[in-house]
Amino acid sequence: MGKIDITFITGNKSKFKEAKEILPNLVQKEIDLIEIQEVDPKIIIEAKLLEAYKIYKSAYIVEDTSLFFDCFDSLPGPLIRWFLKDMGNNGLYKLVNTYNNSRAKAIVWIGYIDIHGEIHYFNSSIEGSIVKPIGKNGFGWDQIFKPDGFNKTFAEMTFEEKNKISMRKDVFMKLKSFLE
Repeated sequence: MGKIDITFITGNKSKFKEAKEILPNLVQKEIDLIEIQEVDPKIIIEAKLLEAYKIYKSAYIVEDTSLFFDCFDSLPGPLIRWFLKDMGNNGLYKLVNTYNNSRAKAIVWIGYIDIHGEIHYFNSSIEGSIVKPIGKNGFGWDQIFKPDGFNKTFAEMTFEEKNKISMRKDVFMKLKSFLE
């Protein structure tokens, strides 16, 4: 694969590291974009991409990760960042635990805007359960998410173990196929 002139707009070094495993020539740029609050990740992504494109007419990727709890239907979804900031992993676990339904789904959306301003969307998901916080690796809600078929949370897995099954790896593979 040739050189990729795409910038991943993210301040999260862990997300960038996971993406760079798939797209080695990817460049990270931290731009403080306004993140609208919305339950539809595509709307969030589009707003971020269009804001960045106004400033730098170039090819960009932005990502939005959602975590859905079955007991709350569509929540917290893309608002997980704010739930996590306010409640922490332990608070989220306790909240879900009161409903006796620990099922959850993590979905990663990527928006890619090319140099002509055309937007493309990609997504991937993984199902699992919300468990008592455990593990030291990863970031965000990795301590409470145990993917189906595994006896470890994402935070208990090594980077390599997580990246083998990660929804982020899968979505970046879709983007890579699209770009090739």
